[in-house]
Amino acid sequence: MEKKILVTGIGGNVGQGILRNIKDSFPEIILIGVDICTFTAGNYLCDKTFQVPYSYEQNYISAIQNIVDTEHIDLIIPSTDYEVYYLSINKSVLNAIVLASDAAVAKIYLDKYETFLYHSKNDIPFAQSWIPKKFDHSVDQIIAKPREGRGSRGILINPSNPEELPDEYMIQPLVKGKEITSAVYVTKENILHSVFTMERELTNGTTSKSKVIFDYDNEIRVIAQKMIDLGGLKGSFNIQSIVTENRDIVPFEVNCRISGTNSIRHNLGFQDVKYGVQEYLYNMKPDVAKPIKGIATRIFLDVVYPEASHENELNNLSSKHILY
Repeated sequence: MEKKILVTGIGGNVGQGILRNIKDSFPEIILIGVDICTFTAGNYLCDKTFQVPYSYEQNYISAIQNIVDTEHIDLIIPSTDYEVYYLSINKSVLNAIVLASDAAVAKIYLDKYETFLYHSKNDIPFAQSWIPKKFDHSVDQIIAKPREGRGSRGILINPSNPEELPDEYMIQPLVKGKEITSAVYVTKENILHSVFTMERELTNGTTSKSKVIFDYDNEIRVIAQKMIDLGGLKGSFNIQSIVTENRDIVPFEVNCRISGTNSIRHNLGFQDVKYGVQEYLYNMKPDVAKPIKGIATRIFLDVVYPEASHENELNNLSSKHILY
């Protein structure tokens, strides 16, 4: 019997990477994509697509329920932070497996200040953080960012009068050093399966260039293991850190989901999307990670639909396209 996976957020780089990885590892699986838009760059990777509301809107879960039931979905893989939370909290009403961490821990990691408090309470490294009205001016160089922001949006470097920023902001020291992104996979049995770290360059908040590095694997494993030991983390998550001149690793953000570099990692021996499908769809043990050295960059790709005159025509015409 054919298997069907629903992937959310197919308009973004995370969702599109997930789709490509599934197609590469499991070409027999039927892929259903959803997004807040009817037509996205990810449509061509899907067998069928649907428009859904934002995850925090009241009718989001009912829309997902309807797709799951009518399309006979076996597994749901969310690609955005908020969908991880809302799908996780509603696992019991969905007739499909949801590959997502527990709702309680997912909610903590939606908020970077709550992440700081959670890590501090449990003796796990994280960048010192303040809410604006409690900033004590103990450091001169600071970065202010939205507590729930993603993709480097709303970042302020050394703002004047930081204590007057709105409560939606938080403040951290402006730590100088190398930025790294570490993907982690934890198995169903709550066992740390593997880690994979890259040094990266960002363009508009998204990784544009990256290089595999193994220098900090031991330190990242210690941090990840402490997080996993607290419970609730399932499948993939991502730790973003700065490495200082003294080799101190300072995490400053945790994404409780598959990260945007998943398609790069897949080709460099860390295939966390594949591991998740193996465990949650086929009840198999995940393959052993075999990371290799490598450098990756990203390019633009054109998807052309000949003869089409309106986006509404393209919903389920994934086979009628040209890649260039």
